[in-house]
Amino acid sequence: MIWNCLIIEDDRENAYYIADGFRELGHWPVVCHDGVEGLHRASTEQWDLIILDRMLPNQVDGLTILTKLRAAGIKTPVIVLSALTALDERVKGLKLGGDDYLTKPFALIELLARAEAQVRSSRSNRSERVLEYADLRYDLTVPRVTRAGRVLNLQPRECRLLAYMMTHPDQVLTRAMLLGAVWGYQFNPQTNVIDATVSRLRQKVDGEFTPPLIHTVRGVGYRFSTDSDGTVSPTTGQLSHAS
Repeated sequence: MIWNCLIIEDDRENAYYIADGFRELGHWPVVCHDGVEGLHRASTEQWDLIILDRMLPNQVDGLTILTKLRAAGIKTPVIVLSALTALDERVKGLKLGGDDYLTKPFALIELLARAEAQVRSSRSNRSERVLEYADLRYDLTVPRVTRAGRVLNLQPRECRLLAYMMTHPDQVLTRAMLLGAVWGYQFNPQTNVIDATVSRLRQKVDGEFTPPLIHTVRGVGYRFSTDSDGTVSPTTGQLSHAS
């Protein structure tokens, strides 16, 4: 079971400690360090799980994010982290829509176990072993990738990149997003390793097939979509179509 996790935590050391734990299990964590960015990404992108710090900078704290997400009908499982250990604080977090509440300091192994339980529960009525988009199919249990019935020979890193793209269709995926989710912040963002890997993946996924699925957003990153006519503004990130 592989999933995407958004970690909203202003303590950078703690955030990357948690992210490394998820990444070692094969998942795709993304880190935000303030409430404004965290709320935006939690509201506009698809996630299997959100790890949410109770106290955040920039006037948007964890409970505000939680309240806004639930008001918008977003049901993504949320585990609240907090140094506030009082019973009434834990109850408040759960009543506002938190699925679990873990006080700091905590054992990473416990957080990972609780995270897995939350994602497993939320996916109980959904297929979680096969990703499909257009005529592209990725069976996570093998793993095996096919397009139009033909097997694609992908390297492990290419598989991770493709899975991330397939679970974020029609979104602008910046190099920073790919760097964190697929490479685990192990490389300088200025490196060409992202572009080189995307180029190899594109040759295999799009080379002999139509329509192309991997599109370059100049100056920003990439977009995974069947829509080859849409363009994305590097400044707004909005998709538009020619009339």
